[in-house]
Amino acid sequence: MSKKENTAPVSNNENKQEYSLNDDRRVKVLSPGMLVAKRFFRNRLAVTGLIILAIMFAFSFLGGLVSPYRQDQKFTRLDIQAKDYAGAVENKSFVANAADKELFSGSVQAQTQLAIQRKNDSFEYNGLTYTLNKINDDFYSIYTCGKLVGIVSKELVNSSNSNESFSFEFTYAALMCKANGESSFTAEGKTYTIDADGIIYENGNEIAYISQYIIRAVMGDVFLTRDFKNKLIDALKAKQESFVYTDADGVEAEYILHFDPSKNQWDIKQEIDTTVFDTYSPPSKTHWLGTDKYGMDMLTRLMYGGRVSLIIGFIVVFIETILGVILGGISGYFGGHIDNLIMRIVDIFYCIPSMPIIIILGAAMDAANVPSATRMLYLMLILGFLGWPGIARLVRGQILSLREQEFMTATEACGISVPRRIFKHLIPNVIPQLIVTMTMGLGSTIITEATLSFLGLGVRFPFASWGNIINDVNNVFVLTHYWNIWIPAGVLLLLTVLAFNIVGDGLRDAFDPKMKR
Repeated sequence: MSKKENTAPVSNNENKQEYSLNDDRRVKVLSPGMLVAKRFFRNRLAVTGLIILAIMFAFSFLGGLVSPYRQDQKFTRLDIQAKDYAGAVENKSFVANAADKELFSGSVQAQTQLAIQRKNDSFEYNGLTYTLNKINDDFYSIYTCGKLVGIVSKELVNSSNSNESFSFEFTYAALMCKANGESSFTAEGKTYTIDADGIIYENGNEIAYISQYIIRAVMGDVFLTRDFKNKLIDALKAKQESFVYTDADGVEAEYILHFDPSKNQWDIKQEIDTTVFDTYSPPSKTHWLGTDKYGMDMLTRLMYGGRVSLIIGFIVVFIETILGVILGGISGYFGGHIDNLIMRIVDIFYCIPSMPIIIILGAAMDAANVPSATRMLYLMLILGFLGWPGIARLVRGQILSLREQEFMTATEACGISVPRRIFKHLIPNVIPQLIVTMTMGLGSTIITEATLSFLGLGVRFPFASWGNIINDVNNVFVLTHYWNIWIPAGVLLLLTVLAFNIVGDGLRDAFDPKMKR
C-alpha cells in the first residue's frame, strides 16, 4: 500500500512574506515618486509645515467665500462729536463805520482811535481838522468840513434774521436812539422801535439788535438766530463752560464754550450725533478681530490679504522659474559663446540694486496714480523679472553635469531635436532641485511683497495684503494699544513663510539620493 502524500493546506501565514522598508525587494517595487513621498511623510516637521500651508490656503481662499463682508466694506457708527460751530468776541475796542469812505478812510480811523486814547477832542490829518463828538464812553461821531463822516462804537448793530449788513444811516440812528434812551427812531424814511435790551423792531417784527458781542457762524450757510445768540451771551456772561439749546425744529444740542487767548475769542463747539467710520473697534461678535483705521473688518481683510500674498508669491516664482529654466537650459546645453553671453547677463542682473529700483518704480506709480490692480500686476512682473538669475544658474549647473551622460548620447544618436533633448530629457532631471528652490523661494517672495507693502510701495487699497495690514504699526499709538490690528497679520505671515521653508527642507531631504533609506 503506497504511502499517502501529505496534501494538508499550507498556512496563509507561511505564504506571507514580510518586507521591511529597508528591504531591497520592497524598494524595487516602489516608483521614484513613491520613494520621495515616503521619505517626505516620514519627516514629521515637513508634514507639520504642509498642514500649516493647507490651513493657510483654506483660510485665505475659502475664508473669503464664507465671510459675509467684502474686503473693502467700511462700517460706521454713531458718535457724539464736538464740531466747530461759531465764534464769539466781546468787542472791547472801537469799530468804525464810515459815512464818507474818502474822508473817513482807514488811516483816519486809526488817527481817531489814537485821539480817543489820548482823550483829544480833535486831530489834524492831510490838512483837515476832524472833530470828535462824544455821545458816551463807547460811542463817538466824527465830523470834518462841517459834516458827519463816520462813527466809532463798541456796540454793533446785528441782523436778527439774516447775515445782512445795515446802511450807515440806519446804524447811526439806532445807536443814537439807544444812547439817548429813546424808544424809536427814523431811518431811510421808515420808523423803527427799540426796547431797553437794544432789540430793534419794524411793524412789531424783530429785525436787528444792538450788542457788544460779535458772534459769527463757522459755516457760511449756518444762520445763528437771535434766540441762540441771547442764550450764548448769557452763558458767556455767566462764565459757563457749556449750555444746552433747542432750535425751532425741536433738535436739542449741547454747546461747549472754550476761550482761546491767542485769538482773544470764544470757540463754540456743537456736540451732535455724527456718523463716523467704526475705526479701531475692539473684537466683538460682529467683528471677531475688530476693525482697522478705515472701519473695515480685520478678519476679512486677513483672509483676502492672505489670498493676495499667496497669489503674488506663486506668480512671481512661476515667472522666475520660466525665465530661469529657458535661459539656464540653453546656457547649460550649448555652452561656449552662448553660455558666456547668458552668464554675463546673469551677472549684470546680480549687480542690479533690486530694492532701490523697486522703490523708485513704486514712487513713479504713485505719481502716475496707477490703479491698484494694475499696480499689483506690475509688482509681480518686476519681482519675477529681477529674480530669475538664481534659478538660471541652478539649471545651468545641473544640465552641465547631465548633458555628457549616456542617455543624452543616446538621444543625440537617435536624432532627437535639440529643444526636445533639453525640455524632454534634461529639464525633467532638474525638476527635483527646482521644486525645492521654488518652495523655499515662495517664502522669500512673500516676505519681499510684505516689506514693499509695509513701506507703501506694494499692494494698495482696496486690495489687502498682510504687508499693508501691518503698515498700521507706523503709528506708535496703534502699535501699543491695538494688538488686534497687526499681531494676527504678523503671525500669519510668520507661519506661512516658516511652513514654506520647512516644506522646502523636507523636499530637499526627500529628493536627496544619498539619504539613508
